[in-house]
Amino acid sequence: MKKIFIPIFTVISACVSSQVAIGKSSVTNTSVSLEFGTGNKGLLLPWVTSAASVTGAVDGTIIYDITDKKVKYRKNGSWFDLSIDTTGTVNTTLQDPLVEKAPAKTAIGTNAATDATSGILALTDTNKAMILPKADSPHLNIISPSAGMIVYDNVKHQLAVFNGTVWSFWKP
Repeated sequence: MKKIFIPIFTVISACVSSQVAIGKSSVTNTSVSLEFGTGNKGLLLPWVTSAASVTGAVDGTIIYDITDKKVKYRKNGSWFDLSIDTTGTVNTTLQDPLVEKAPAKTAIGTNAATDATSGILALTDTNKAMILPKADSPHLNIISPSAGMIVYDNVKHQLAVFNGTVWSFWKP
């Protein structure tokens, strides 16, 4: 039985892909672990009470801080502001009565089952990337953006984040 099971398991393991496409049928290439479709929609980042309240965050973590009303990411052990503007607004009435389930997590990648990285969504592959949702001029075409939204602007070729009031744009 072992002689049959091991080859079958090996073939199945080789065929299993750790790639996910949302809003489209497949990812664009083998270097992508998570990719979103187009259609004037963005990715809503997790809301946190404050960046200081986030424990166990690793570099590369992206959040929406409802205290500062800013999109932030973790870089070299510190939080870096992506929103710039301080006039953000956010309505937390739907979120306020909810209690976070600390162990809630989704992991995508070859070692997803054993990955111990904290976070809501962990992309565990070391050689693949996420492609953000793409939109043409999101500040004009995403009709009702939510606070904490992030999207790639196809026209200006830059990252766009929404703080609840205004869009901020980042270009490398």
